[in-house]
Amino acid sequence: MPGRAAPTTTGLTRTWTPPGPLDLGLVLAPLRRGPADPTFRTAPDGSFWRTSRTPAGPGTLHLAAHHGEVEATAWGQGADWLLDQLPSLLGVSDDPSAFVPRHRLLAETQRRRPGLRLGRTGLVLESLIPSVLEQKVTTDEAYRAWRLLLRTYGEPAPGPVKNMHVTPSPRTWSLIPSWEWHRAGVDSKRSSTILRAVRVAGRLEEAAAMSPEDASARLRLIPGIGPWTAAETLQRSNGAPDAVTVGDLHLPGTVGYALAGDRDADDTAMLELLAPYAGQRHRATRLILLSGRTPPRRSPRMTPRDIARL
Repeated sequence: MPGRAAPTTTGLTRTWTPPGPLDLGLVLAPLRRGPADPTFRTAPDGSFWRTSRTPAGPGTLHLAAHHGEVEATAWGQGADWLLDQLPSLLGVSDDPSAFVPRHRLLAETQRRRPGLRLGRTGLVLESLIPSVLEQKVTTDEAYRAWRLLLRTYGEPAPGPVKNMHVTPSPRTWSLIPSWEWHRAGVDSKRSSTILRAVRVAGRLEEAAAMSPEDASARLRLIPGIGPWTAAETLQRSNGAPDAVTVGDLHLPGTVGYALAGDRDADDTAMLELLAPYAGQRHRATRLILLSGRTPPRRSPRMTPRDIARL
């Protein structure tokens, strides 16, 4: 565990030595929602910025890897919390050795990507809301909605970084008028799900300390949150290694093609192929996506909608 943070004029700093190989980019990549995510930025020097609304308040975190160590600096009310959670964020509780590859593709990918760890943010709502926005739409539509809503209703990030924002508070989410959801391209089904979730934000945040099974059950009590959304959330908030995403438009075909040459696999076929990796199915899918073995592109199966023009 890192030592106590030391205050500086530019923030609080802490240095942490990971217990094994660590690739910051691979660990943090799932937290980024598109190339212009207001909460995430990759700097030209290869370091990373991200913002969070912690239990202590808004915070900004800067991470850089040097000579086997991670140098972290944090600003804002949530600075101490972010630094205390740094090891968890970077996968200290993850156990890559628990994954036993049974396919050559996964063995080779694991060998080439030794720095892959499944981190946990410990924050449920910040992963749940963008996951709801991604329901049944293209990623471009979801990323656009996330950008617009955060730039309009999110707080400016504390610290020296410019043009980044912290996710709105539950109350702020609840006060967004219907026409602003519409302007962002978010239909009433998804916005209603988010509004139901923020009303019980405290109960949902408790899921970060639960087992993945209990956490999924807690999330799925909210109408509009199903297995897909729960898995996408818990992969990030809880670092759940077995939270496999079912109901996805593309993942079954990708897994089927990589492991069996079947680009038309459905969820049932995907789960059969992943059965040997029970307990580690999310890690298996991450490795598949990192392998580069994906099916040849077809014409789009889903076209973007512009509900703001309806």
